[in-house]
Amino acid sequence: MAAHVSTGNIHNFYLAGQVYRGQAFSWSSASTFMANPFKEPSWSSGVFKALKAERCGCYSRGISPISETSKPIRAVSVSSSTKYYDFTVIGSGVAGLRYALEVAKQGTVAVITKDEPHESNTNYAQGGVSAVLCPLDSVESHMRDTMVAGAHLCDEETVRVVCTEGPERIRELIAMGASFDHGEDGNLHLAREGGHSHCRIVHAADMTGREIERALLEAVLNDPNISVFKHHFAIDLLTSQDGLNTVCHGVDTLNIKTNEVVRFISKVTLLASGGAGHIYPSTTNPLVATGDGMAMAHRAQAVISNMEFVQFHPTALADEGLPIKLQTARENAFLITEAVRGDGGILYNLGMERFMPVYDERAELAPRDVVARSIDDQLKKRNEKYVLLDISHKPREKILAHFPNIASECLKHGLDITRQPIPVVPAAHYMCGGVRAGLQGETNVLGLFVAGEVACTGLHGANRLASNSLLEALVFARRAVQPSTELMKRTRLDVCASEKWTRPVVATARLLGDEVIAKIIALTKEVRRELQEVMWKYVGIVRSTIRLTTAERKIAELEAKWETFLFEHGWEQTVVALEACEMRNLFCCAKLVVSSALARHESRGLHYMTDFPFVEESKRIPTIILPSSPTTASWSSRRLQNISSSSLIDC
Repeated sequence: MAAHVSTGNIHNFYLAGQVYRGQAFSWSSASTFMANPFKEPSWSSGVFKALKAERCGCYSRGISPISETSKPIRAVSVSSSTKYYDFTVIGSGVAGLRYALEVAKQGTVAVITKDEPHESNTNYAQGGVSAVLCPLDSVESHMRDTMVAGAHLCDEETVRVVCTEGPERIRELIAMGASFDHGEDGNLHLAREGGHSHCRIVHAADMTGREIERALLEAVLNDPNISVFKHHFAIDLLTSQDGLNTVCHGVDTLNIKTNEVVRFISKVTLLASGGAGHIYPSTTNPLVATGDGMAMAHRAQAVISNMEFVQFHPTALADEGLPIKLQTARENAFLITEAVRGDGGILYNLGMERFMPVYDERAELAPRDVVARSIDDQLKKRNEKYVLLDISHKPREKILAHFPNIASECLKHGLDITRQPIPVVPAAHYMCGGVRAGLQGETNVLGLFVAGEVACTGLHGANRLASNSLLEALVFARRAVQPSTELMKRTRLDVCASEKWTRPVVATARLLGDEVIAKIIALTKEVRRELQEVMWKYVGIVRSTIRLTTAERKIAELEAKWETFLFEHGWEQTVVALEACEMRNLFCCAKLVVSSALARHESRGLHYMTDFPFVEESKRIPTIILPSSPTTASWSSRRLQNISSSSLIDC
């Protein structure tokens, strides 16, 4: 995995018999694949279309290397450790659940979730979903706001699709029973958030994600064609090579409750596993967000894009500023929604000086990247640990009506937000990059689709506009349905397929000994904290080449130290345990972020470099990381399973 953008001819790599391994590319290479090299490349053209056509030609030809016309299958369990479904969905957030409900009309669906089904980033989303539902608003205005917030790195075609289809996706949610706030006129109450030029945020007080999750999960649990497997940690995707095509056949999981490896074989797999917030020490993400999907996809030869754009939410609750201190540290930072600033909240430093107008004419309504950097600058200049967000000048009843969850949480710690300002600090919040996806959620790996935060669709560009994440998840989950069902219908499964890969082995006391396992768990916790501190110190809100190269070196040393300890104590390539597998995914994602950041020699959106402080129009191109070589990669970048030499064509 290279740390620099290459401007070479990637087609030459292909002709040389290689499969684009170990290089980070940008759109500056796209012209080698295009009939007209001077045409502006869009998200779904250039490199991505070339990869899709060359490595997954079956998409364009309409055939699959493992396919023939077939009917949907009943959910089959050949043994307790192997299960067969038409569709496997990894993740139980809005993207995974919405997709599952649609494809369940055509076949059997397994929804695999790492914790309880409701424990997802969706459940923690406070603000709402953006959509054009007001006559005074327009798709063009929503598009413009999205492109401006994304520092013009967004793909215009993707932005148009999402902004156009968004309103219908909201109506579908309402029809399914999701309840959103309404105004006195009986219409949906539309809030406004930073970066938006109109009121267009549909919300359920400050618990919108929880309401959407509730409605979708209720429908999923009542659907006889959907089976939900909770406490199943996805280890690695099962893939094969058909010539130059990589094909996905399902996923290996670890049942955390029984310590059993369960293999899911399916015709189609949707990766909707969320983000990687826990590569940083403070994040608004739940504990499950350890970058599992991005790391799995990278190991499975999927293309990764724009990982340098990590969104730090400017306003997470600063526990140090609360009147009543926490007895134990939070597992994740408590989010203070963007809507507080959209509703008139004002940011002050501890000297009660309003500072945002100094940084941006939009003041508190500037996009998140601007606000986060402004707060970071204030904290460093004044040597303070938090700033204050004040909404107390608004009527008490309105504050409590709009932000009941925030008011309740703050009150637990002695803070009345109707009378006192809220102490806030930036925290890692959202990955704008991820697994590169086309307009139907397809990837360069046949049979693998992506939706939600794990995907990089081109919508967010260099900075996500507030409340566009749930919208993107809904739109792309729905768009992935048709190609998924078409692929499912022409694909058959063979029970022999399960034995094509070596099976992971669970780390047990019998295998390694109690003392060794205890030492590995203790070291892993220590290494995890060290990795998070490296990422915050060197790959945070403000970056530089020297900081990034330092991070690269420290991460490599930390990973080598950890892996050496494991393998010197009896660990093997195929051995798995929850803590170790999460750690390898955190390492993988951290390296992807650093590599992408080093490749971008400009400051754009969320990626701010002190030694490249300006936007460079010539660099207005996505960052591409192509698959790394499994022969030279560390454990975090290699799939656990070895595939047998026999072809999977017949399965």
